[in-house]
Amino acid sequence: MIKARVTVTLKNGVLDPQGKAIEGALGALGFGGVGHVRQGKVFDLELDGSDKAKAETELKAMCEKLLANTVIENYAIAID
Repeated sequence: MIKARVTVTLKNGVLDPQGKAIEGALGALGFGGVGHVRQGKVFDLELDGSDKAKAETELKAMCEKLLANTVIENYAIAID
C-alpha cells in the first residue's frame, strides 16, 4: 500500500475569491496582519502496490484528468 498526498493550488495571477473572503474573515475575527491568503485543496490517497514510480505516474494522470484544472491550478505530489 502506498500513501500519497496531492496538493492543488491556484497558479500565480489567478484570482482567488475564496482566499480573499478568508482574508477578510480573519481580519473581522481580530487576526490582524494577515494578507495574501490563497486557498487550495489536499487529497490523501492510498494506492495498491509498492512501486512508487508507477504510483507517481498514475497520480500525475489523476491530476491531469480530474484532481486539478491544469489551466489555472498547479499540483504537487508527495509519496510516503
